[in-house]
Amino acid sequence: MSARSPQALAEAAAAAMWEGDAASRHLGMELLRVAPGEAEMRMPIAAFMANGHGTCHGGFLFALADSCFAFACNSSNRRAVAQACDITFLRPARPGDVVTATARRTAEAGRSGVYDVLLRGQDGSILAAFRGQSREIQGTLVPEESPC
Repeated sequence: MSARSPQALAEAAAAAMWEGDAASRHLGMELLRVAPGEAEMRMPIAAFMANGHGTCHGGFLFALADSCFAFACNSSNRRAVAQACDITFLRPARPGDVVTATARRTAEAGRSGVYDVLLRGQDGSILAAFRGQSREIQGTLVPEESPC
């Protein structure tokens, strides 16, 4: 059992994950906040992310939501991976926009969890709604501390 507070453990787990997360860093994502069962990230929409309609390709928005989901579902320092995910696109993002993702755990049972992620534009409008189902696997992100 960890001697760290749940918040300190969430921050340590996020730092360890961020260190190895080349994909999120390469896409310009920024981890803004993590808490037990929650995370918030943002990503500027670059010109190379535009599709043939001049809007952000949905795959990049999915990547932001998926990364935010990953930080939320690993915030208890128990390794977790995506079991299933889906997204509903409501409004487009465009190059030059900054999109913020906010994830929160809505249910958990045993090794499975359900997380909802909302993607918002800089004006606060909801661009997409993502739901991810997580499954815990073996291991932790940071070593567990023993109480004194």
